[in-house]
Amino acid sequence: MPDYSIQRFRGGFAVVFYDEDGKRRRHRLEALTRKEAEAAARDLILSWSRRGHGPTVSEIWEAFRADRAGRSIDESMKYTARSILPYFGALRPDQIQIADCRAYVADRRAAGRGDGTIRTQLNHLRTALNWAVKSGMTTSAPFIELPSAPAPRERFLTRQEVHRLLDADAEPHIRLAILLMLTTAARVTAVLELTWERIDFTRRQINLRTGNGSRKGRAIVPMNQTIHDALVEARKAALSDHVIEWAAKPVRSIKKGFARAARNAGLDDVSPHVLRHTAAVHMAEAGVPMDEISQYLGHSETRITAAVYARFSPSHLMRAAQALEFGRK
Repeated sequence: MPDYSIQRFRGGFAVVFYDEDGKRRRHRLEALTRKEAEAAARDLILSWSRRGHGPTVSEIWEAFRADRAGRSIDESMKYTARSILPYFGALRPDQIQIADCRAYVADRRAAGRGDGTIRTQLNHLRTALNWAVKSGMTTSAPFIELPSAPAPRERFLTRQEVHRLLDADAEPHIRLAILLMLTTAARVTAVLELTWERIDFTRRQINLRTGNGSRKGRAIVPMNQTIHDALVEARKAALSDHVIEWAAKPVRSIKKGFARAARNAGLDDVSPHVLRHTAAVHMAEAGVPMDEISQYLGHSETRITAAVYARFSPSHLMRAAQALEFGRK
């Protein structure tokens, strides 16, 4: 904060200070007493000293990624940066307005991007800016308006489609990843990060958590016989610490390999996340209680699970329907 003084000015008070260029400035204060003038002067000086200063979105973005290095969000933000930074990168947080967010949404929609993708991009921006406040890089974060969340995708695989996918021509590591996603209901990132030290053959458990603070949708789940046998065979040929490997190295993405397997199986509109949805639907259809499915998916609350999957349960609302049996003798 630059030095300043409070002076009497035209029957009231004014604050006098020198800016960063050495220019003398005087600003009249709306204060009736010297104590009020002192408080108002400090607010004005702090506001003035912050004007035109502070980190840009690009600087905050890179600092946040460095703080989250090695986590899945770091890798994800490397790609969302290609859209966000050309639009917001040169701005400081205090310069971002709701109109900028709306213009960005309109621009991305015009480029053919769905609201789910746009929402993810802007949510990364919001996360980085909020982190900057907590870490002391900036004093405040603007409101980042997001487009409404799209309706959940209904696509899931039938048992026949699952068999076709598992029987399709695919590299061994792709097939193992598919089998893991189907039997653990894990996200693809959790499967690719899975290491052998978290495979407990004695207890027949798979620990999908990494220990880096990220537990989103991750649980410790039991092995059924199918995945147990597949992992026993894969362990014999393992050349690295990661369960999913290629040429003795961890695999960063199976996007192309998975798309090829789905194509060979004759399946359309299938992504790795569809397998997580498929696993949850089949558990619900088998009558597995919602709280167990919730634990399997790593959800924080059962109501989140029930909101999406309860309707697939054969007992869902059945008592209510039976109470409405009319006209029968």
